[in-house]
Amino acid sequence: MYPELYKQELARQSSGDSSSTDAEKVGSLHFSLRFDRELEALVVKVIQATDLPAKDMSGSSDPYIKIYLLPDRKKKHQTKVHRRNLNPEFNETFLFSVSHEDLQDRYLQFSVYDFDRFSRHDLIGQVVLKGLLDLSDLCSEIDYTMDILAPPKDKKDLGELMVSLCYLPTAGRLTVTIIKARNLRAMDITGSSDPYCKVYLMCQGKKLRKRKTSVRKSCLCPVWNESIVFDIPSENVQDVQIVFKLVDYDRVGPNEQLGVAAAGALCIGAGRDHWLEMLDNPRRPVAQWYALLKKH
Repeated sequence: MYPELYKQELARQSSGDSSSTDAEKVGSLHFSLRFDRELEALVVKVIQATDLPAKDMSGSSDPYIKIYLLPDRKKKHQTKVHRRNLNPEFNETFLFSVSHEDLQDRYLQFSVYDFDRFSRHDLIGQVVLKGLLDLSDLCSEIDYTMDILAPPKDKKDLGELMVSLCYLPTAGRLTVTIIKARNLRAMDITGSSDPYCKVYLMCQGKKLRKRKTSVRKSCLCPVWNESIVFDIPSENVQDVQIVFKLVDYDRVGPNEQLGVAAAGALCIGAGRDHWLEMLDNPRRPVAQWYALLKKH
């Protein structure tokens, strides 16, 4: 259920080995945990993040943090956004209702995001903590400082794609807007590409529908702002995926793939977070950047 990279990092941090993972560190997170037996709740205090990377052109970031008690990702909390701050002090406390016995099967996930007026889901990195019951006596508050790890990505930078999703549950209608892409690979001898985006509606590995955008000639940072509508009944919205495939158009030879991304409840990482955010905000467009991968 969770990326293997983070499982390895959890084992590394538990053993104190700082050299057994290649995960990129993008800052650290200071937080505390306590179990309140009277309230039967896990008390999570997000204290501070430090040494975050600059994600904006201004040389700073606008960070905030989402906190999940996995595997139930629908129940989450979120800190306030701290504008232009690479060392934000949050000092916010959140409660998760859970029995003490159930803690042994739960994971805590802190997802650090950079707020953007186009997309509130530019993921900076994550901290995942497992085996909460086995850590120590949580009846007293315990402080932790853990590395924030950049999300797993393909070794070769293939660029990014910004997509907006909007779902109308009553009509069973999903609107997918391909907004733009950036830093795509040059596939032509001219040092550019002619990109377009194929969009697939998938269910259990089968392609149900396929649409595509127009071609943008000689462009590595294309802008489309083109919308595609799929009919998806509300009872099926948890079972489907949307796959985005960026392709370089070639008038003579075969078209070449630039990279892919996917969104859906069954995805891992940004694609699932984006899908759940869409479902939490019906009738409102939710945009997000996706790092392109070689294959889905």
